Amino acid sequence: METHDIEAAINPLPRREEHIVALPGHCGGKPHVAGHRIKVQHVAIWHERQGKSPDEIVAEHPGVTLADVYAALAYYYDHRTEIDDDIRADERFASEMAAKSGMSRLVQRLSSGHGPSDPVSP
Repeated sequence: METHDIEAAINPLPRREEHIVALPGHCGGKPHVAGHRIKVQHVAIWHERQGKSPDEIVAEHPGVTLADVYAALAYYYDHRTEIDDDIRADERFASEMAAKSGMSRLVQRLSSGHGPSDPVSP
């Protein structure tokens, strides 16, 4: 009997590693829910910042299980500083890109079309 088989016989509970993986070339190498492109940081944001319950997260993401969400949250709490740093870096990057791109043509057209002679009110 292999070591893994002995361990499974002694402790039949699933391990967090079965739910959360970090693979090169997937999700930027960041920890994510196995079989999905949902990063641990996404689950943390949904739960911590948006106030969503694990049940709500599962309902919004077909194929993700409650065990996946709790494993992601456990991983987040075990690696909070690192993941919070990643979240802040992503937010800075998004802000920099938004500042560089300016207002889109669509937004410009929509905002310029609402004048006194515009038959459609805003």
